[in-house]
Amino acid sequence: MDKVVATALEAVADVPDGATLAVGGFGLSGVPNVLIEALYERGASGLSVVSNNCGAMESGLAILLAAGRIARVTGSYIGANKEFARQYLAGELEVEMIPQGTLAERLRAGGAGIPAFYTPAGVGTQVADGGLPWRYDGSGGVALASPPKEVREFDGTQYVLEHGIRTDFALVRAARGDRHGNLVFNKSTRNFNPLAAMAGRITIAEVEELVEPGEIEPDAVHLPGIFVQRVVALTPQQAADKLIEKRTVSAPVADGTVSE
Repeated sequence: MDKVVATALEAVADVPDGATLAVGGFGLSGVPNVLIEALYERGASGLSVVSNNCGAMESGLAILLAAGRIARVTGSYIGANKEFARQYLAGELEVEMIPQGTLAERLRAGGAGIPAFYTPAGVGTQVADGGLPWRYDGSGGVALASPPKEVREFDGTQYVLEHGIRTDFALVRAARGDRHGNLVFNKSTRNFNPLAAMAGRITIAEVEELVEPGEIEPDAVHLPGIFVQRVVALTPQQAADKLIEKRTVSAPVADGTVSE
């Protein structure tokens, strides 16, 4: 089945207001920027996003966030995104913070058809006991807090029950992909991308290089095409457009060379 869609706008055309989205990426690495920009251009709003973070350096999901298009974020890192923090503390945004490993497993479990699982992460904290601020009231008070979760003991160890995540759509980015939706990710850009793709009922992948079926060795496939419904081939310019979050260089010495 040829899953290639001509443009990113066409690929996200049926994402409605209020949709839930799982989005791959970590910081600036492996972020499906072209699909996110298409979603912004299309005008979808009231979105509930599941992603490790919510964009950085005014790119990725930060575009939708700054435009007020995101209503809820499920993630594990706010980091240096000042607008994310501002909206959260001002009561404009609902935020469910989850331990990073738990978020990864909740996405994977949802995609694998596992409704829930037990993990020791968060036992004895507000993650399990409840009370984490999901929404502030804008004046420092908590308008909505997380509920307590079920905790059980197995072999003398306490575990908290976490539920798998399924979303209406997923947006991911891959280094290579074929027309059947089989994907290969480049090094650290794999991050949350395969997990987000698994969690989406309709998964849309932007690929830096589109190849024909059979060109990717079966053992090299990181994510099988069964999890991908639409593929968008990026132009060379789009594929090469990658920001650097933190650039570290050595100080020059007197003769103009760079010190080791």
